[in-house]
Amino acid sequence: MGDNFWYANFSLPAWATSYSRPKLTASHFRLKSPRDPDPASTLPLALTRELKHNNDKANLEAAWSDFAAIVGKDNVSTVEDDLHSHANSDWSSYRNEESQKPFMVVYPGSTEDVSEIMKVCHARRIPVVGYSGGTSLEGHFTPTRGGICVDFRRMDKIIRLHKDDMDVVVQPAVGWEYLNEELSKDNLFFPPDPGPGAQIGGMIGTGCSGTNAYRYGTMREWVLSVTVVLADGTIIKTRQRPRKSSAGYDLTKLFIGSEGTLGLVTEATLKLTTKPTNTSVAVCSFNTIRQAADCVSKVVGQGIPVAAVEILDDEQMKCINIAGMTSRTWKEAPTLFFKFSGTERGVKEQISIVKDLAKQSGSVGFEFAKSQEEQAELWSARKEALWSTLAVANPGDKVWTGDVAVPMSRLPQLIEETKDDMKKSGMYGTIVGHVGDGNFHIILLSNEKQRHDAEELVHRMVKRAVELEGTVTGEHGVGLVKRDYLPHELGETTVDLMRKIKQALDPYYLLNCDKVIRVQRPKPGFDTPSPTLSYTDAMTRIMSMDPSTVTADPEGKAKTPPNNPYGKL
Repeated sequence: MGDNFWYANFSLPAWATSYSRPKLTASHFRLKSPRDPDPASTLPLALTRELKHNNDKANLEAAWSDFAAIVGKDNVSTVEDDLHSHANSDWSSYRNEESQKPFMVVYPGSTEDVSEIMKVCHARRIPVVGYSGGTSLEGHFTPTRGGICVDFRRMDKIIRLHKDDMDVVVQPAVGWEYLNEELSKDNLFFPPDPGPGAQIGGMIGTGCSGTNAYRYGTMREWVLSVTVVLADGTIIKTRQRPRKSSAGYDLTKLFIGSEGTLGLVTEATLKLTTKPTNTSVAVCSFNTIRQAADCVSKVVGQGIPVAAVEILDDEQMKCINIAGMTSRTWKEAPTLFFKFSGTERGVKEQISIVKDLAKQSGSVGFEFAKSQEEQAELWSARKEALWSTLAVANPGDKVWTGDVAVPMSRLPQLIEETKDDMKKSGMYGTIVGHVGDGNFHIILLSNEKQRHDAEELVHRMVKRAVELEGTVTGEHGVGLVKRDYLPHELGETTVDLMRKIKQALDPYYLLNCDKVIRVQRPKPGFDTPSPTLSYTDAMTRIMSMDPSTVTADPEGKAKTPPNNPYGKL
């Protein structure tokens, strides 16, 4: 089929004119004799089997009729532009192949629609990728196995606000910015603040956070329950609305950060807090990254409840000046941005204490806002970080925004080594960090000729983070790009357990296949669906990490697996 295959002549092909779903017969549900359960608690990659998806054109065309009967033919698209936009984005660090796109995009309007869609896909063994916002960065929604994309854009309602209980029930396509606009009318506030355009479904999928994480925590702390459609169409709700519960397994947190690999979230009950009565912003510069980090260490050590603390390196401040996106000129030096909130008196006390601590750490300037206008002006530099770096890009440059996180005391070392690495590489990049919780982002510019060098640089950054007892991602998620690093951060057996959970909930591996963990042993030298490096290069580098530096398993049992599950390199 070509572009706009049924719109071209304003007529439908023969196979698409009937919207009646085929009846499921008893053969679909034929029971077999029960067999003994698999006694293993984990699923090593070497024991996985070949996946059996059915992306046959006839099967997918027949499914089109099924989906049209469920959501209406206007909500099923095979328009080429739609398929392309649901395959990847310009912001993603993963470069998808032309074949890695959905056959069609389906737009459900309710939980029941999603359930019926999944029943069809389960019966026909069609892979499914959920889509909510599309702002993720690590290849999260690229359909490596084809199939269909389920886009939640029609499910964008705030369903119920419980003001007295300070919680709200929303659908997955509600944006966090819009949600906070509505909540502010009742003096309420939802703290997680990732990038612009992010929606609740995607935020749950990646377990995101943002600048407010230091004070308020990540997405995991603000989701009370989720309604989820499982791979076979079963609908579950993980819990009720109380702020605390010890009833059974915590399934809510199982789905947070699962990146759509275990189920499709169709509703979420979110915890809220009151909007701060008084806020302020302060900015202070330092001669070195270590001085800035020392200041943050003092602030954290004294328990000062700042709302947020961010760091921008000297190159980032230079980009902000060049871009001219803010109303002032900034000192081109490592700079801390503080947010304060609380009572009027409390905010003033916090600012005074932080100013003294900054001076003790060698600050070369300290400014704080005295009005809402000044707050917006001072914080504007932090908000424009990404766009200002893009403003200095050369024609043909692509942006790579990667993140890692380490214990806070290790952050200065990691930032300094990464900055030194960037200078030696000949590529240009800047650093922005949620320094209060040890998380930082690299914003790297590179062209296609430098792609390999960029991959190497990011690889070294991730390797250092793991060796410093950190994580390969603090808030962006794993997706395709980071999945092969997980065994070295967490240990092989831990990843094997994740694979077992995936198998239990999605035995056909239909949901966002290949993300977070590998579900099939790759063919050496041939299968390269994952990292931006070639399979051999990526695995050689990953397996060359020094296992003695990985401390995820204190007893050392998972550090050095007896066998390499990825095959011979």
